[in-house]
Amino acid sequence: MKSTTVLGIRYKGEVAIGCDGQVTTGETIMKHTARKIRKMYDNKILIGFAGSTADALTLFERFESKLEEFQGNLPRSVVELAKDWRQDKILRRLEAMLGILNKHHAYIVSGQGDIIEPDDGIIAIGSGGPYALAACRALIRYSKLSARQIVEESIKIAAGICIYSNYKIFIEEL
Repeated sequence: MKSTTVLGIRYKGEVAIGCDGQVTTGETIMKHTARKIRKMYDNKILIGFAGSTADALTLFERFESKLEEFQGNLPRSVVELAKDWRQDKILRRLEAMLGILNKHHAYIVSGQGDIIEPDDGIIAIGSGGPYALAACRALIRYSKLSARQIVEESIKIAAGICIYSNYKIFIEEL
C-alpha cells in the first residue's frame, strides 16, 4: 500500500499515535497537512489509517458505531468491524488499513479480515510503516524518550526514506 506512515505505541504506560501529513495521488503530492489519526470514544481510543481517505472515513464511522454498540469494548468492536469489513459486499472493496490503540490493546485491522495484535504494542501501517517500526524498536531499546517523542522521531526517520511520507507530523496521545 503506497500511502503514508502511521505509527502507534503503548510504552511505559503511555499511548501515542502519529502520522505524516502527505497525500499522494499517483506521483503527485496533493496535500501536505492531512490528519490521518483521531481520538474516539471519549478520547479513550486512538485510531489511524493508511489507504484511500474516503474508504478510511467510512471505516472510522463504522468503527465508531461499533464502539458505541459494545460500550467501548475495544477487542469486541475490532472483531465486529473486521467481520463486517470482510463480509459486506460494499465494505470489502474498501482499500485501507487501520491502526487502533488504547491503554490495554493495539491492533492492526485490514479488509482481508486480518486482526493483528502485535506482541510489542507497536502498530505501524502504510508504505513508511516498516521504516517507522524499525526506528521505533531501536529508539525503545536505546533511548529514554517518551512515547510521543519516539513516535515523532520514528516518523521523521520514515519520512526521510519513504517518498509517500513527509515531515509534517501529527500526534495524538491518551
